[in-house]
Amino acid sequence: MHRNRRTRIIATLGPTSNTFEVVKSLSDAGADVFRLNMSHGTHQDAAALHATVRDVEKETGRPIGILADLQGPKLRIGVFSADKVELVNGQIFTLDMNDEEGTLDRVTLPHPEIYQAVQPKTELLLNDGKIRLHIEKVEADKITTTVLVGGELSNRKGVNVPSAILPLAALTDKDKKDLDFALELGVDWVALSFVQRPEDVQEAKDIINGRANIMAKIEKPSAVHEIDQIIEVADGVMVARGDMGVELLMELVPAKQKKIIRHARRAGIPAVVATQMLESMIMSPVPTRAEVSDVANAVFDGADAIMLSAESAAGEYPIEAVSTMNRIARTIESEPSYLRMLDKDEATPEATTADAISAASKQVAKTIEAQAIVTYTGSGSTAVRASRERPQAPLLVLTPNISTARRLALVWGLNCVYSQDAVDFQDMIDKACKICNEYGYAKLNDRIVIMAGMPFGTPGKTNVLRISRVRSHHLKS
Repeated sequence: MHRNRRTRIIATLGPTSNTFEVVKSLSDAGADVFRLNMSHGTHQDAAALHATVRDVEKETGRPIGILADLQGPKLRIGVFSADKVELVNGQIFTLDMNDEEGTLDRVTLPHPEIYQAVQPKTELLLNDGKIRLHIEKVEADKITTTVLVGGELSNRKGVNVPSAILPLAALTDKDKKDLDFALELGVDWVALSFVQRPEDVQEAKDIINGRANIMAKIEKPSAVHEIDQIIEVADGVMVARGDMGVELLMELVPAKQKKIIRHARRAGIPAVVATQMLESMIMSPVPTRAEVSDVANAVFDGADAIMLSAESAAGEYPIEAVSTMNRIARTIESEPSYLRMLDKDEATPEATTADAISAASKQVAKTIEAQAIVTYTGSGSTAVRASRERPQAPLLVLTPNISTARRLALVWGLNCVYSQDAVDFQDMIDKACKICNEYGYAKLNDRIVIMAGMPFGTPGKTNVLRISRVRSHHLKS
């Protein structure tokens, strides 16, 4: 029922993965969390996908997380009279607020926020960074540029402004409507696009008000610069390498990816690596060797989860893509060097009882060769602390809250079981031993390590560390 894999897999749902049969197959192949891309489709489509995932969850008995990914602001140029133009290196090209159709010399840029934020001697990027413009002069309604890298430019292509913090909220009117709808559905995570500063995350968090966890998508240079402040506010971060690779030099992205994962882990929040991980599998049943290395490196970095986008949403081989990602992760995690590499970047426990017990559970489990670490949790915070330690022993999470189990589905190493809380100390031991045996983690006379809080049912009270042995009365009948 549970994964023999610590790194979690997020699969995006879409036109080629919108039926019960396909979603069930994706789950069986290794998908732990499903992503609803709010940039595409209608609310009715999202509701249908959400219901399908919950049906699959009932069928499998495994808690499944659902992540709603908000679109964020989209900055685009206007249209051309000939639908497209060919820009030449060295030519002068103007962007302005004029509504007339564009020509070889100019085009509409209907975003006054950009005019307020940019400065001469910086760059504008168009069409996913394929077109690079050097800004010569900025006026209230016109930006004069020199083309550094030309090429074909067609209608409504996107604009990136890497050198400035734009006076734009991360939540557009569309995002707010999508967010309200997603929260009504009961999604477990919300991914926030276009994060520039911690205040963007806080605004969304205030609206969500605990109804879901919030994941900050790190794709802007300003977000990378303020990563620690953003991590303090967010419940998780996503290394969104698409726009990041446009606004930063591409060769800088791998180092930034490692930095973001490292900082997130030290802070004890999950980190997701996303975008073009198995891009060729949109059209091919097998990935490139470079893609395999990319996925493997994200696993080696200690990412909590790795994500598929178009590969599972619109590709021809969605199940194969998940299966491939699953095999890569399992193979890397079986390498002796895997946990040693994670130990080198071990998080320093805070001076709290919960952190002390979480750190001790890892060492105790290793010393006595325990078959599992069992964590009782209501809110999930104890389980996330245990995950941060990256122990060798499997982590089994027992929680009476199904919403907590679903949210923890994307956290490294956590295998969640929806179970009633213990009523007393002996029940805590018996329940942990029985479930470990039932799910195949431990057999007769095996030892397990248990983390819990007393009095039972009190959130934020991790204060018990117990070593127990599976006895004959714990065995599955």
